[in-house]
Amino acid sequence: MSAPVGYAWLDEIGQLPLTIQVSLSLLGVQEVVGRGSNKTIIGWRDELNRAGVEISGYSDDDIAWCGLFAAIVAHRSGKTVVRNPLWARNWAKFGTPAPAASLGDVLVFQRAGGGGHVGFYVAEDATAYHVLGGNQSNSVCITRIAKTRLLAARRPFYRQAPESVKPWPVKANGKLSSNEA
Repeated sequence: MSAPVGYAWLDEIGQLPLTIQVSLSLLGVQEVVGRGSNKTIIGWRDELNRAGVEISGYSDDDIAWCGLFAAIVAHRSGKTVVRNPLWARNWAKFGTPAPAASLGDVLVFQRAGGGGHVGFYVAEDATAYHVLGGNQSNSVCITRIAKTRLLAARRPFYRQAPESVKPWPVKANGKLSSNEA
């Protein structure tokens, strides 16, 4: 899948981390607002359960699904999924600490009023990380999240990381997210 508008450079930088390749292939998946659920999102739960990753208590895409998205991406990328992956803050135990947030890393954020959010690093500007994640405006998309909200940056285990795994500075573009739902 091609990178979204404003991120075309992703198509030109060589080998991408698997977390980004898998995430980009899911770009645009949207939850069903109100009654019903997107069968693709519910299918992620089922795929993970079949693979031995316990996803319990998830029955509707109105339930926060950023952790479910991170789990399906990690699973399809051949990475170990954290225990209780629906809880975004549990992703602070994923992989190893990242010395500097870089392409493909898992980023864990705090949310106002408690809770958390999880997604994958794509780029950053002076004040925000550009995060590819699920349950962002009810879809899989890239959004800007304030750097001040970051709780953890975690690097997947690599035998040898692609050269593209590094910080990617970009110009600020778009509004800053205040609530990823």
